[in-house]
Amino acid sequence: MSDRDWTFLHPGIGVAGRIMFTLIFFLSGITHFTDIDRYVALMPAAIPGRVFWVLISGVVELAGAAMIAANRYPRLGAWLIALFLVPVTIAVHGVDMIANPDERMRAIQLSFFLKGVTMTGAALLITQLGVVAKEPVRN
Repeated sequence: MSDRDWTFLHPGIGVAGRIMFTLIFFLSGITHFTDIDRYVALMPAAIPGRVFWVLISGVVELAGAAMIAANRYPRLGAWLIALFLVPVTIAVHGVDMIANPDERMRAIQLSFFLKGVTMTGAALLITQLGVVAKEPVRN
């Protein structure tokens, strides 16, 4: 009996996973430049230089997603995505999940907060494991 978990590694699954994981960051990164005002409005007013941070976060999202999707320095790309997600998850969704006066909006923000936590976890896994199967294993 082996102490390894069941494994099925296939390069196509890795490519699909990279594309599915990074799609949201590509789309969001682009809209950070095409709809700046909407992203500025999402940020708490107490944060100084909100336009600057929206633009920087768009660059970080696009760079990190490109590195992961293209499998060129994917671990560094995943660190960039995690670096983006932690403050956004806390400052945008965490604050609104607690402070929004509308109960329905608090529930929606809780969902967004948990999504951010989940994506951060996935990015941290990529920082440790990379994204490519070395060789297919058939079970």
